[in-house]
Amino acid sequence: MATEGGKSFARRDRLLEIEAKVRTWWDEKDVFRAEPGESPPAPGEKFFGNFPFPYMNGFLHLGHAFSLSKLEFAAAYHRLRGANVLLPFAFHCTGMPIKASADKLAREIQLFGNPPVFPHEVEEPSNPKEESQEANEGALDKFKGKKSKAAAKSGGQMFQWEIMRSFGLSDSEIAKFQNPYEWLKFFPPLAVEDLKAFGLGCDWRRSFITTDMNPFFDSFVRWQMRKLRAMGKIVKDVRYTIYSPLDGQPCADHDRATGEGVQPQEYTVIKMEVMKPFPPKLGPLEGRRVFLAAGTLRPETMYGQTNAWVLPDGKYGAFEINETDVFILTERAALNLSYQNFSKVPQKPTCLVELTGYDLIGLPLKSPLSFNEPIYALPMLTILTDKGTGIVTSVPSDAPDDYMALHDLKAKPALRAKYRVKDEWVLPFEIVPIINIPELGDRAAEKVCIDLKIKSQNDKEKLAEAKKLTYLRGFTEGTMLVGEFAGNKVNEVKPLIRTKLIETGQAIMYSEPEKKVMSRSGDECVVALTDQWYITYGEPEWKKLAEECLIHMNLYSDETRNGFVHTLGWLNQWACSRSFGLGTRIPWDEEFLVESLSDSTIYMAYYTVAHILQNGDMYGRLTNAVKPAQMTDEVWDFLFCRGPYPKSSDIHFSILNKMKQEFEYWYPFDLRVSGKDLIQNHLTFSIYNHTAIMSNQHWPRGFRCNGHIMLNSEKMSKSTGNFRTLRQAIEEFSADATRFSLADAGDGVDDANFVFETANAAILRLTKEIAWMEEVLAAAESSLRTGPPSTYADRVFENEINIAVNTTEQNYKDYMFREALKTGFYDLQAARDEYRFSCGSGGMNHDLVWRFMDVQTRLIAPICPHYAEYVWRELLKKQGFVVKAGWPTADSPDATLKKANKYLQDSIVLMRKLLQKQILGSKKANKKGAPVTSLTEDKLKGLIYVNERFDGWQAECLRILQSKFDNNTNTFASDGEILEALQKSSVGQSTNFKQTQKLCMPFLRFKKDEALKLGVHALDLKLPFGEIAVLQENLDLIKRQLGLEEVEVLSATDPDARANAGPLVSLLNQNPPAPGNPTAIFLTR
Repeated sequence: MATEGGKSFARRDRLLEIEAKVRTWWDEKDVFRAEPGESPPAPGEKFFGNFPFPYMNGFLHLGHAFSLSKLEFAAAYHRLRGANVLLPFAFHCTGMPIKASADKLAREIQLFGNPPVFPHEVEEPSNPKEESQEANEGALDKFKGKKSKAAAKSGGQMFQWEIMRSFGLSDSEIAKFQNPYEWLKFFPPLAVEDLKAFGLGCDWRRSFITTDMNPFFDSFVRWQMRKLRAMGKIVKDVRYTIYSPLDGQPCADHDRATGEGVQPQEYTVIKMEVMKPFPPKLGPLEGRRVFLAAGTLRPETMYGQTNAWVLPDGKYGAFEINETDVFILTERAALNLSYQNFSKVPQKPTCLVELTGYDLIGLPLKSPLSFNEPIYALPMLTILTDKGTGIVTSVPSDAPDDYMALHDLKAKPALRAKYRVKDEWVLPFEIVPIINIPELGDRAAEKVCIDLKIKSQNDKEKLAEAKKLTYLRGFTEGTMLVGEFAGNKVNEVKPLIRTKLIETGQAIMYSEPEKKVMSRSGDECVVALTDQWYITYGEPEWKKLAEECLIHMNLYSDETRNGFVHTLGWLNQWACSRSFGLGTRIPWDEEFLVESLSDSTIYMAYYTVAHILQNGDMYGRLTNAVKPAQMTDEVWDFLFCRGPYPKSSDIHFSILNKMKQEFEYWYPFDLRVSGKDLIQNHLTFSIYNHTAIMSNQHWPRGFRCNGHIMLNSEKMSKSTGNFRTLRQAIEEFSADATRFSLADAGDGVDDANFVFETANAAILRLTKEIAWMEEVLAAAESSLRTGPPSTYADRVFENEINIAVNTTEQNYKDYMFREALKTGFYDLQAARDEYRFSCGSGGMNHDLVWRFMDVQTRLIAPICPHYAEYVWRELLKKQGFVVKAGWPTADSPDATLKKANKYLQDSIVLMRKLLQKQILGSKKANKKGAPVTSLTEDKLKGLIYVNERFDGWQAECLRILQSKFDNNTNTFASDGEILEALQKSSVGQSTNFKQTQKLCMPFLRFKKDEALKLGVHALDLKLPFGEIAVLQENLDLIKRQLGLEEVEVLSATDPDARANAGPLVSLLNQNPPAPGNPTAIFLTR
């Protein structure tokens, strides 16, 4: 028995043993092998689901497993119900991370030897913000969040050699990984091991890796790129793109350590010329034209400039742009500009003078479009130097920040003195009205700041609110008051003003990342103007096809659909080439590689033929009937684009036709499951590429997106140790308990939560259920009642099984796996436990217990397949495999019986409470005349009084509510209308209406709320079943639950029956029974 720290792991180890045995059974019969049918599949007859192939620079982790589990559960459900299922899996190796890591190893060996001797390690505090849920660098051991001193000095990153050690590699093995292709040989086979241990129902013959290491996939990607280029969808262009200076190439989403989804942000840089004479600090710049370079998103407001802003403590520099011009701005902005052709030395900004904001305060400036000349550089304390250029224009008429900063300087002489600001630089400058905004006027910033009672430029929250009130309305509703475009709408003239400023040399275009982006090589990215190959996403006609495809797709949530609509709205040309990393060469320009998000858009089609081409080898190295060179463009067109038969091909016609049949049978794929973060790139690219290359019959049918997964309600993070690889989770909990907790984690697009306690509880539940079944089966003949189901408890349990079958099927269909777990396992077990108790000494029915075990085993099979397979074959002695056993059959649920049983159980709970009150002699019961002395159950008998039908004023109230309820809208008429109807009714016309009305109003409110919650049937005058009959039939159960030997069920409308209550009849008057609410009275015997 495995123990650790005194804790036994015998139950977990039992599950691990079962899982190993079951996988042997599956392997022997190749259960998950997928072969196409001979004829095209009818709707629902086949299911092809897939998952974005994970990147292979580390172990798979629970983040992968969570998204993958959604596909695995869906595929297992379809397989169970009899569909022909294809679930393939491949491994992504394209791009930068592997090559970057291999190069890091080489540098470490060069610097520190082989094996390297790193600087002395010390424990450093962990940084929880560091790596979160990346698909890289998983480890066999838990991450401790401790870094060496050298690692801390290098930005908090572990040495690559240390990371490789955490994978369980010895120093003698690690050196081989300087060769990036060693990674491709090492990690994919380990991923296959882990996924098999997880129980993934995969056809492994179809697995492959990307890059030119797999010559067949390499041929496929080359064909795809040539096809797109021939269609005019790949062009060479000069574009702004996120760029890694260290790597010397664009840095796409999957090349980034942080900043996925960040795009270039374009500014207009206004050239504010520094007027002569220059101050001594700018002496080295004599003979040059010197400009403060102010980045703005609102060039149309430049007419209203009163000054420029600089950060007093900010670090600036005078950077050489060309032979004549010098820009003063931050070093970060200068670096970005140097990659946009604005530096004398390309990509190497030259700083002629280092400056601070203090050096710039008071500089006289001649600024484009400004009515004021000169204006002066003044101090602003809230400038961010990691945004824009660090130089800010000031337009106090329309910018609340500018208005308050200028107001502060004018109103506070001490502030001017602190920064040596002369009065003439500030006091003469007044607001220049330039834009009129409805309701805000032509001095919008001033009005909003006064309205919000903003006191100073440091009132950040109120200023943020002020900007929301002015900026958008200024753009969408504002009208220009000045300049050559006076009288025109701001949103119409903004681009015209910007263009004119640039064409006249008064401004330039400038771009930088919207937010900080770090490449996987460890450097901060810039925006570069690059001449390279682009895919023309966003082209109008192509975009229409993508939108058409999206309309017909099942996306399973409005949030997901909105994400795609938003992405289609902004997505534009995408750089598809790289000069560094692994992958497939651009066929017509082999200096470049296809980037990692561009070789992974239609590869789902490759799954349909991979096993034929590669003969089951993920690397495509085995000798086969087809050679990579034979896979010409004509062959690919024939297979995937319904092109003509490739007569020039020397591939045997039977193989060509077999591959063609595979594709036509399986395509289009039915479901692709992914994290929602891929909507903004990979998934939208997939839609675009399918619509360009394939006929609409082959366009994707469905994407299901989910959020990230937390562990125990905290972000999954290696640096904090709150992290598990898939391998670790299986070793710690078993595969099925891991799957159980993944199913329970959540199904929406919000972040889900994998709870260790749930996984541990699953171990206990599954093993206890096995033990219970073993016990029942061993004593079946002696402990179970034979013959057909006949008792009330039998009927209820049979109905609960039918309900479980039907509701769980709907939950699986909707891919709501947490709900499927609830209805198909938790609820069904609760029904079994209730049935077992209800049967009492009579015993459970043999046939029903067998049906329960059969049904529960099938319903849980998609989530816990090893457990279910073991039960199916070893305990129930069934033939075949449960994973293909078929969905259990069931009659339609009996809703009335369900309600009757709920009524019974609720009534028993209520009776038990009343009994305990009488036995304890509670003050409340005493006031109602109940016995106070020490009573026990053996001294009491129970009388249950039932009133099966509302009558009198209650019946009249219900009839009124029925007439005032709209079934279509599920709403009632107004309270006034209901009251008017009550007043006109027989109740309202009675002489004692005022007294009755006090009873009617709360009753009406209660029944209204009940009807809105439960439906119109709550307004019925009687329940859909006989209450007395239900209670009579279950008297034995009621007696056992209450611990009484004598219980009677009586009608409250029968005077003789009421007389049986004796002196306690007053309780009936105080708490009269009503339909659904019997009243129990307990008398001494």
